[in-house]
Amino acid sequence: MRNAKILIVDDEPDLLELLKTTLVNNGYDVVTANDGLQGLEQVENENPDLILLDIKMPRMDGYTMLRELKKSEKTKHVPVIMLTVYDKMKDIFELEGVKGYMIKSSNDQEILAQIKKILEEQVG
Repeated sequence: MRNAKILIVDDEPDLLELLKTTLVNNGYDVVTANDGLQGLEQVENENPDLILLDIKMPRMDGYTMLRELKKSEKTKHVPVIMLTVYDKMKDIFELEGVKGYMIKSSNDQEILAQIKKILEEQVG
């Protein structure tokens, strides 16, 4: 079975690298983007199994990217986990059809558990 491919879209280089390292060390293939426009290009080129998506970014924010993903037949089923520093956003994310969300200070095990759960739901 191939490794699941995860796209991380975030404009914070340190967080991007930390998440990428954690996921690669746990057997995932990882591609990254620094903003929503680059994220949409990566979705088109890489066909990720799951997207970790920051909200506040330059050029195109996470909400706009999410709306673009939901418009397309090809990408509307790709699960998205929103990355946020705000812990009161859960209801809004659920309305938008987001599979999960996590606070940027979440520990690695929480992040990995949420990713694993969502990917298993996709396969099941």
